[in-house]
Amino acid sequence: MGELVLAAKITHVPSIWLSVQPGRHHGIRRPAELGLAEVGRRARERGADTFLVADSHWMNSMGFHLNGKARHHGSYASHELPHFIADLVYDYPGCPELAALVGEEIDNGGQHALVHNVTDLGLEYATLVPMHFMNRDGDPLAVLPIGCNIYSTIEENRRVGEAIARAVLRSDRKVAFLASGSLSHQFPTNEISSAYLNRISNPFNEQTDRVVLEQWRDGRIAEFLATLPTYNERCTGEAAMADTAMLFGLLGWDAYTGHGEQLCEYFPSSGTGQVIVDFPVPA
Repeated sequence: MGELVLAAKITHVPSIWLSVQPGRHHGIRRPAELGLAEVGRRARERGADTFLVADSHWMNSMGFHLNGKARHHGSYASHELPHFIADLVYDYPGCPELAALVGEEIDNGGQHALVHNVTDLGLEYATLVPMHFMNRDGDPLAVLPIGCNIYSTIEENRRVGEAIARAVLRSDRKVAFLASGSLSHQFPTNEISSAYLNRISNPFNEQTDRVVLEQWRDGRIAEFLATLPTYNERCTGEAAMADTAMLFGLLGWDAYTGHGEQLCEYFPSSGTGQVIVDFPVPA
């Protein structure tokens, strides 16, 4: 029987990749670098053999998709921000067996899933940036990305999270689940965007993000979930905040009362709100 050993909400912003490159931005995201590395350390310490990543930059418009390749390897440049991320070389084992189980359980729950083994289907940076810090010590853990449907509802993604939980139990894997996406996600307009590398686009968004973090730290999860659809709408959720809804669906939704542990300070990046939070897995 498989086991969920870690569940975390994480950041993947491209400025973290800038932070490890030579030049004037070197070190600007050092706390996030360390926080991501700590998530990786905890995953290994808890016996994880697979990272299952809800990747909010693998944006789908129809259905729920899993990259079920046996091996992920290549070199990545961001189409969105090639001046931020380029020449990111990667090589990780995949997890076709778990991908198939997740796909089955999503279908069983009433949604439609597709599992892919396509040569040219590479990884996106919401997986690659975290993996660079989490998954490079010793033998790499398997990586299984699930895309985020940008037209999905919070309710659909809750059910996908529940399907992932069922699939993990049916498997023989020890899984670390990563909800890889922003808190608020409102970008500034293009004319002023370069001035917002370390700024939030809207003070309302930061205030809301900080209330959410307080709810997570206090274990007030049902209170948070009651407002999640409005939070997604008002604060321009990234990829419909699908990764966050999957995370809490996986953990038990409004029955979950765990207290999130914040692993880096909240920070703005290109107008958006970012953080890393480890949520204890229920016994």
